[in-house]
Formats: sequence, structure tokens, C-alpha cells
Amino acid sequence: MRCNEILTIQAMGLRKRLDHIGCKTAVIGISGGLDSTLAFLVIAKAFDYLNLDRNGIIAVTMPGFGTTDRTYENAVGLIKEIGASFMEVNISKAVKQHFADICHDENAHDVTYENSQARERTQILMDIANKENGIVIGTGDLSELALGWATYNGDHMSMYAVNSSVPKTLVRYLVQYYADTTDDRKLRETLYDILDTPVSPELLPPDGGEITQKTEDLVGPYELHDFFLYHMLRLSQSPGKIYRLAKNAFTGEYSDDVILKWEKTFYRRFFAQQFKRSCLPDGPKVGSVAVSPRGDLRMPSDACVNTWLEELDNL
Repeated sequence: MRCNEILTIQAMGLRKRLDHIGCKTAVIGISGGLDSTLAFLVIAKAFDYLNLDRNGIIAVTMPGFGTTDRTYENAVGLIKEIGASFMEVNISKAVKQHFADICHDENAHDVTYENSQARERTQILMDIANKENGIVIGTGDLSELALGWATYNGDHMSMYAVNSSVPKTLVRYLVQYYADTTDDRKLRETLYDILDTPVSPELLPPDGGEITQKTEDLVGPYELHDFFLYHMLRLSQSPGKIYRLAKNAFTGEYSDDVILKWEKTFYRRFFAQQFKRSCLPDGPKVGSVAVSPRGDLRMPSDACVNTWLEELDNL
């Protein structure tokens, strides 16, 4: 029941926005990953509430340098099974031209290489939305916003962000719930495979057709970060207390050193990335923790993390 209530809150928020601005078209990028899948399911639910044809959902696949066959096929299958309008725009040629324009070596797989792809995708979605008199629906979740795991003015930006107060661990539960309760066998199979796919932005070339860039290898386990975020924002607990609670909660799963390592990463990123949260698009508030600059988190972008890190360093 809780999963259904959360999906309803998300969908009703989008329903209100679409109805308020008189919009009958929603544009979304579908990657074959968890976040865009959940956002897509929410859009479909909102359209059903408004009695709008799902053809008004323009679902765009934008394969690039890191796209694998698995995620591409899941994205295409998901769009077909939901009954949305399908559009494919391969970004490789445009991004290579951009590299040439800014004199960037396309063999240098650095932050410019990655972020150029994210921003190209956002430009495509925004321009399609203008062309079709629609709005772009954001897919980023609360955990990514907390860590700043988004490209500024890339996937960071949209016209309405339905997942902005849903943590990554909950995203998985919601997609699982939808898969478990749908009567559509093909949709269920696709959702199960998406759930089984490693979380990745797929911005770096695959190795042998397999995903090489796994998010949790880079920033740490989302179940830890969601735990830190909840206890920090909802309960206002200190870094030391959160560390002790995490040791108890994850006994046998993570060593003390690993928990401490990722808690330090959490605090560093949370404070350093506030500037991205200071200009977030609108989105529905789902639970008791949110990072909206318009209500829940009044935090300066240049807030200093030293006090928090010193406490962790002294443990």
C-alpha cells in the first residue's frame, strides 16, 4: 500500500502541473536504468489520471558511447509496452562534433567527455519539448541530489522532477512493486531485468558489451548514503552518532573502515554539491526528507564541511 501511495503522490504532483499549465505532452529520456524507468511509470500514471492518450508521452532513447545492448533493448521494450511515442536520437556524432569545436581529445575519458554527453541529451530533450509544446520530466532521485551525482545543466535540469524526493533505495522498491503487481507479462520481465542491471550513467565505453562504469563503485553503496542522509537531515544527528548507528545497522555487511570511508565521502559531496540543489526544478515531496531550496533545506552553497569531517577524523 505504501508503494502505491508514493507512486500516487508522484503522479498526482505531475498531474497538477500538467493540468495547471494546460500541457498534454511530456518528454522524457529513457536510458534503461532505474530512475528513468520509475519516472516513466509515473508519467504514464499521471496521463491516465488526466485521461490523456499515452501517445502524448514522447520517450526518447539517446544511445551514446557507453550505451550497452542490454539497457538499450530494455529502454525500447519499456517504451513499447507502456504505449508511449518512441523517438531515438543517437548522440555520438553530435558529441564528437562538440569535442572538435572545443578542441577536446575524444580519447580522453575525463569529466568533459562524460558531461558533454549528459548536456547533449538534455539539449535534445528540451528542444523536443519546445517543438512539441511539452515539458521535460526529470528522472534524478534524492540520493543523486544529495551526492551531487548529476551533470550541472545536464541531467540535473528539467521542467518538473518527479523523483526528486525519492531516495535510490526506494526507487528500487517502487519499480519492484510495479513489476510484481502488473498484469503485463512482457512489462514485468523488462522491469525485472532493469532491476537486475548495475546502476550506471553509461558514459564510458563498455568492455565486451558489459557496463564498466558502476556508480556504487565510484561514490559508494546507496543504502549507506540513504542511511546517512536520513539520520542527518531528518533526525539532525551528528556524524559520530550516525557512524555508530551505521555500524550496528550494517553489521556483517560492511566493515567499520568501509562505513567510515563512505560517510566521509557523503559529507564531502553533500556540502560541495549544494550549488546544484540551490537551483533545482520543481518536484513533489514524497517523504520526510527532501533537499528543496524552497522549503526543506535552507543551506548556503558555500557552507563549510570542516566541522563535520573533523568529528569523523577523530573517531
